[in-house]
Amino acid sequence: MVSELSEGLRQQVLYLLAAVSPLEFARRFLAFYPDEPQTRVLDRAPGFRQIALNCSRQWGKSTVAAVLVVHRLFFVPKSLVLIVGPSGRQSGETMLKVRDFLSTLGIKLRGDGVNRNSIVLPNGSRVVGLPAKEGTVRGFSKVSLLVVDEAARVPDDVYEALMPSLAVANGDVVLLSTPRGKRGFFYRTMTEGERWLRHTGPVTECVRITPEFLERERAGGETYFNQEYLCEFTENGKYLMSESLVRRMVKAKEEPWRWV
Repeated sequence: MVSELSEGLRQQVLYLLAAVSPLEFARRFLAFYPDEPQTRVLDRAPGFRQIALNCSRQWGKSTVAAVLVVHRLFFVPKSLVLIVGPSGRQSGETMLKVRDFLSTLGIKLRGDGVNRNSIVLPNGSRVVGLPAKEGTVRGFSKVSLLVVDEAARVPDDVYEALMPSLAVANGDVVLLSTPRGKRGFFYRTMTEGERWLRHTGPVTECVRITPEFLERERAGGETYFNQEYLCEFTENGKYLMSESLVRRMVKAKEEPWRWV
């Protein structure tokens, strides 16, 4: 009887620990053992309402986001999570990771009957995957967590249309991407403002990619390689003026020089 009680108390402690720590939740409930950079992000995540991951291809940022999504769905009943990507396919890939983790938990899943790419849990929590189209992301309210995948490739007007959906629930935001030039809300998030947990994860953090593969990729050009694998915000010459120059011009117009 004592041993049974001790085991019951141990399970309760583990559950409470997982409730406050996505890292422990991943390890003990999802059988996902993150590598060292992923561990740092998941360990620090509870202290932030806004997270931005500027990471190389294959770093595992979508998997980390899926852990945070499932943690929210599981421990916060009736929560609504949105996963938005440049296309339905990209948000769908993150949704697949969410489904896999929920299957690991043994949770029976169903759709919400409205959105094609959606999951509803028995506790009333719901996650919806959407393409980044300004006209289709409107209409959601009380969003508990917003995940924007490939954020550098999502238009600013879509991001702006999504933000009011967080207001009532005072929801959280997770941005995931590799860079795409010095422009857009993802670039500004990574270079300006406070209260964000930011992590830049170059390919040197990813032990799953071989040096031989990286050499072949580097042959595609330094600008391409520096952006996709070293996570550098570089200009590719596509635009006549950089965003920083345009913003300085706007500021100069708003605050004209005063002759003294």
